[in-house]
Amino acid sequence: MRIEVTIAKTTQLPPGAVDALAEELTRRITQHFPETNSHVQVRYAAGNNLSVLGGAKEDKDRISEILQETWESADDWFSAD
Repeated sequence: MRIEVTIAKTTQLPPGAVDALAEELTRRITQHFPETNSHVQVRYAAGNNLSVLGGAKEDKDRISEILQETWESADDWFSAD
C-alpha cells in the first residue's frame, strides 16, 4: 500500500515537522496494517490531500482517521527543539 499526504504550501510548519509526521504516520499505520509494507510519503503541494494506492475503501477511511488522530496529537510526538 502506498500512502501520500500532501500539505498546502501555505501551511506554516516548524522545521522537521514534515519528516516527523511521515515517521509517526508510518509507525501508526504499521500498527494497524502490520501485514502490509506501507510506504508513507508526506510533502508540500498546492493543497491538502490524502492518497491511498493499493488499499480498499475501508483502508483509506481508516488511514484518514489515523492521519487526523496523528495531526491532532502532534504536541505529544513532535518537538521543534
